[in-house]
Amino acid sequence: MMSSKKIGLIAIFVAVIATACQVSYSFTGASISPEVKTVSIEFFPINAALAPPTSGQLFTEALKDVFISQTNLVLVKSDGDLNFEGYISNYTNNPVAIQGNEEAALTRVTMTVNVKFTNTKDEDQSFESSFSRFEDLPATEDLGTREEEVLNTINEQLTQDIFNKAVTNW
Repeated sequence: MMSSKKIGLIAIFVAVIATACQVSYSFTGASISPEVKTVSIEFFPINAALAPPTSGQLFTEALKDVFISQTNLVLVKSDGDLNFEGYISNYTNNPVAIQGNEEAALTRVTMTVNVKFTNTKDEDQSFESSFSRFEDLPATEDLGTREEEVLNTINEQLTQDIFNKAVTNW
């Protein structure tokens, strides 16, 4: 049988360990230090000739939405504890899945974003990287009428990749 003195020491030890080891957890898999309180996401301009004029704004807002919906961080205009900046570096739409009659069955829309991420609380987590994703749509469909939908799908994938690399040690 354990003495009350030993039980008391164990309880104190557990309490000290619990307060000394603070890690922030979330259902998204994010592991953000409790020191990190804010995030800033600068506008991502378009440096790709074929990109639609709205793609920079759509991407920037999609990245903000990911951090607002999946973390408790406060979005600030600049100088966040976490900061994202970059640009859309490439945007293409190419025929793929060529059939026997030499016609494409699909059109592949690909977007690449260059990202500079700065973590002011842990510089080792900072990075500069390119992220690229694509979406295929039937060649029989008009890209002009579906482009925003395609962009939204690509943005969901790109922003989740960026989120994962920045805050889930992906």
